[in-house]
Amino acid sequence: MAEARKQYTSDLTDDEWEVLQRVIPVNRGAGRKMRLSLREVLNAIFYVLHTGCQWRDLPGDFPKWQSVYYHYYKWLKRDVWPQVNAALCRIARQEQKRKPNPTGGVIDTQSVKSTSLAKERGYDGYKKIKGHKRHIVTDTCGNMLYVIVQTANVPDCKGALAVIKGLTEWFPTLKKLWADQGYRGDVAEFVKETLGAELEIVAHAKDQPGFQVLPKRWVVERTFGWFEWYRRLSRDYERLLASSASMLYLVSIRIMLKRIAA
Repeated sequence: MAEARKQYTSDLTDDEWEVLQRVIPVNRGAGRKMRLSLREVLNAIFYVLHTGCQWRDLPGDFPKWQSVYYHYYKWLKRDVWPQVNAALCRIARQEQKRKPNPTGGVIDTQSVKSTSLAKERGYDGYKKIKGHKRHIVTDTCGNMLYVIVQTANVPDCKGALAVIKGLTEWFPTLKKLWADQGYRGDVAEFVKETLGAELEIVAHAKDQPGFQVLPKRWVVERTFGWFEWYRRLSRDYERLLASSASMLYLVSIRIMLKRIAA
């Protein structure tokens, strides 16, 4: 009888696994069947996400790191992570007594430093950061709906166009978006034409000095704060922009699983 492996704080609980296996696609058709435990592969991926370790440094009681990475990258190329994220978002919203398909969202960016291994990097002159820019949209509960990662030199208003276009595939029900002043200009017209939604700019009060909590926008700022719970996101360690986005989807998936199974 095989000895049970060590348990890690990043492991899926039985309740979380019950939820996740309902929404993660499994190949039941022709082709080679997966021989590894799907749950153990996902546990290994979440371990990397939680601890920030390199793939090669996965503990030996997980499946071989090459196999884990193979499945991670395979699911990346097949858009499995945004698919699972969207499904869990609808479940989480129902748990929060909301309609499964959101009608309101909040859009914002976060610039983060990347390593020299990154294939593409840019410099954000405003934030004085060389690396990548995370462009996300959340619903009004803070659940992440969609993300695109770009080089940090891409202006918010330009990056928003790609995000809005991607939203039409996963959440076409959105009717209103809230954003900061960086989205002034042609973005509102693009939102209306592409998504059929209204864009509202939430600006700082001119007569109030210092930090202030802004209506709606604090929701997305809180979501960025949740990212800090996962060391893999402390800076951008990914070589490819697509992998950076996948790591963000995985964090979103992990957070929603905890909320749903609580």
